[in-house]
Amino acid sequence: MEEVPHDCPGVGSAQAGRGASCQGCPNQGLCASGAGAAPDPAIEEIKEKMKTVKHKILVLSGKGGVGKSTFSAHLAHGLAEDENTQVALLDIDICGPSIPKIMGLEGEQVHQSGSGWSPVFLEDNLGVMSVGFLLSSPDDAVIWRGPKKNGMIKQFLRDVDWGEVDYLIVDTPPGTSDEHLSAVQYLAAAHIDGAVIITTPQEVSLQDVRKEISFCHKVKLPIIGVVENMSGFICPKCQKETQIFPPTTGGAEVMCHDLKIPLLGKVPLDPRIGIRFRLKAGYRISLEASRGRCPACPVYRESRRSPPCTRLLSVRVATKDSLFWLKPRIHQPL
Repeated sequence: MEEVPHDCPGVGSAQAGRGASCQGCPNQGLCASGAGAAPDPAIEEIKEKMKTVKHKILVLSGKGGVGKSTFSAHLAHGLAEDENTQVALLDIDICGPSIPKIMGLEGEQVHQSGSGWSPVFLEDNLGVMSVGFLLSSPDDAVIWRGPKKNGMIKQFLRDVDWGEVDYLIVDTPPGTSDEHLSAVQYLAAAHIDGAVIITTPQEVSLQDVRKEISFCHKVKLPIIGVVENMSGFICPKCQKETQIFPPTTGGAEVMCHDLKIPLLGKVPLDPRIGIRFRLKAGYRISLEASRGRCPACPVYRESRRSPPCTRLLSVRVATKDSLFWLKPRIHQPL
């Protein structure tokens, strides 16, 4: 399958749909009609809605099954540990929404008021929204084409009453397709702080992550950094480390060095990460580990990056009590 030509004139060009490079493009007819040049009015509506959201972070990965949703859940929990910090977690994995299960919110429903859809609140300062809340059963398949997915994401961003939020964490599906393009398109005018990209150490994952990095560059999405998940397994009995997913090409560390992207940290496989304990609301992710004893707990790396014309983001992998967290802290430019 061929990609959109690199010399595409763009929908705003007079040559849109008419240039030589447009031949064979599936969108040639749309561009030639001029319909593609009209701006979506929802972009300005979402920009206005997002004025109450200070920071917006996308969690991406080209490969499925690397732990994006688990990471997003821990990140949201970690940020919400500060009771004065308002956090929102948005799941835009339309076909495979797993955030309701991970956050212990299965069976919850979205309520609508005069100000829009109300998020499902796990804590007073942690709201969650997912298409999973709109399904009659968690086993229901969502069989939608691109335009309907696009419309759903538009509704999440425009019609949900997020209120005053410090951090909006957007959990995305694998790949570089409709959901990712929609999120970037609708949030671009409102300013996205950047993307955290999740990978596992083996080359089969890194291949797709490089595509995700290329996607970020093409759509001008700042990259906060990369987290290598499932980075070795440390046996809780003998403490011996085993590489379940061998980094045959050097893993994320070599990839980040080659592509000049910050490596935020390496999180090993640990069975305690997946242990769940019952709360009033259901189940919640926990390390169930003594402070500092869990292999996934130590501070692995702190890296800093200054996105163009914005602010310095410092990202740290650490522990707070029994919760694994990666907490971005916002500073003024040096």
